[in-house]
Amino acid sequence: MKTTTLLKRVTLATAATVVLIAAGCQKQVGHTEADGHKQGKADNAAKQANGATALVQLSGAKCGKHNAPKELCFICDPTLRDKDRLWCKEHNRYEDRCWECHPDARDKNRLYCDEHGLYEDECFLCRPELKRAGPAGPGVGGPKEAEPERRGAGRKIPSSLALQASSLFCKEHGVPEAECGICHPELAGALKPGQSVKVRLPAPDSARMAGVQTETPSVGGLSDGIECLAELAFNQNKLAQIVAPVGGIVQEVTVDLGHKVEEKQVVAKIWSAAIAEAVAKAVLTHQTLERERKLRTARVTSEKDLQQAEAEHRTACQQARTLGFTEEQIDGFGIQPSEPVLLEVRAPFAGEIVERTAVRGALVELGKPMFTLADRATMWAMLNIPEAALGRVREGQTVELQLDSIPGRTFTGKLTWVAAEVDERSRMARARAEVPNPDGILRSKMFARARILTRNADGALVVPAAAVQYVDGHSLVFVKLTGDLFEARAVRLGTKFNGRLEVLVGLKPQEEVVVAHGFPLKSQLLISRLGAGCADE
Repeated sequence: MKTTTLLKRVTLATAATVVLIAAGCQKQVGHTEADGHKQGKADNAAKQANGATALVQLSGAKCGKHNAPKELCFICDPTLRDKDRLWCKEHNRYEDRCWECHPDARDKNRLYCDEHGLYEDECFLCRPELKRAGPAGPGVGGPKEAEPERRGAGRKIPSSLALQASSLFCKEHGVPEAECGICHPELAGALKPGQSVKVRLPAPDSARMAGVQTETPSVGGLSDGIECLAELAFNQNKLAQIVAPVGGIVQEVTVDLGHKVEEKQVVAKIWSAAIAEAVAKAVLTHQTLERERKLRTARVTSEKDLQQAEAEHRTACQQARTLGFTEEQIDGFGIQPSEPVLLEVRAPFAGEIVERTAVRGALVELGKPMFTLADRATMWAMLNIPEAALGRVREGQTVELQLDSIPGRTFTGKLTWVAAEVDERSRMARARAEVPNPDGILRSKMFARARILTRNADGALVVPAAAVQYVDGHSLVFVKLTGDLFEARAVRLGTKFNGRLEVLVGLKPQEEVVVAHGFPLKSQLLISRLGAGCADE
């Protein structure tokens, strides 16, 4: 009985052992099919030590968060990611391997490594031997493009990662995933002129409610230029100080401030003993000369006396002419010796009296200014040009002036001089432009905004400055596609003037561009960045 009982116990123990062994084998087989990357780690440990490290040099350090070689962990190090593939920030994996966002894109016949967000047959974080070193590789974090078949899957893979990304579709915003600027705002900062991402507003009437205004760009001429500040001044070549040619008393002032005078017009009269003496001497020498001529004709006097009389008369007349008297005036004083001798001060050219110091009855000294005369038909604009812009400045270039005191009007002149030195404190160079002023509206000491034209752009595409938005240092315009769908497109800008911008690359004449109230579109583009700093910390 005991023997029978013992045999039964041995038999039951043997059967249990067989069942446990069978169960263990069955569990191991099931594990291999369901979670191949863990088994692959154990199976390929020797391969990693021998062949894989020859291709990718590994230090042996592990990423504690993902249990992967530190040199290959593209999840932790963004610089190791494939630049041609979108990254799902929400689930921390490649967009074309994110089944949370794109469950319909998953290949059911391929095992998937949930830990690293890659298919098992491409997960080089589990099996580093899959990582190929050198430029022939598919890019960090990407599958082997040149490999004809996947291990364990037995199927061919696409020849380009771009095809995988382009096949994904953003159902939330109704655009391809690779073009969705809302889900991937980082794309906006990498756009080249002409490239774009799409932005969809929350509702079809969102643009209308936000007051978004669109219009096609205008085509016209726009000139590139250097903007600087200027101060107006009188044309120094048409500016004169009328001074007293001799000391005396002002007997008469015939003009006042602001009077327009003609050339040689009398502006004042001066009397002095020196003037009377000079005129009297000229008259006396003239009378002496006439007497000597008569005596010489009668052969009463010598030729030497006649020549001496002529020399004395020439000297006296020259002194009187220097004071401003003419031969006719000198002869007139000889006929009417009782008339007072007054020196007439005359204007050297036609212009306007802009300054006056002469007062009737005042004593003036030799060389003292009595009036300042200016011809305001042309004015000088004295410019201050930044040192960095001097390389584009040449004499003869057109200069445009705009003044706050004269709104809505532009004055045009020519650059006539550029200084040979730069101010050591302001780092600016002085320059001069000559500006016509036919109606006399420009005045000295006025301030103006100057623009030196360096290039003329005819047929340029021009948009208002408000149409251009800036993201990460890139210039963007929003092009309308449908009522709620817009394209944030990178453009290259040219000339800017008077609130208008020239678009060199990235825009066509017939496209509708947001020209006003475009900030809601920019906010929608960058909406996923809001609060990112706090969330990341």
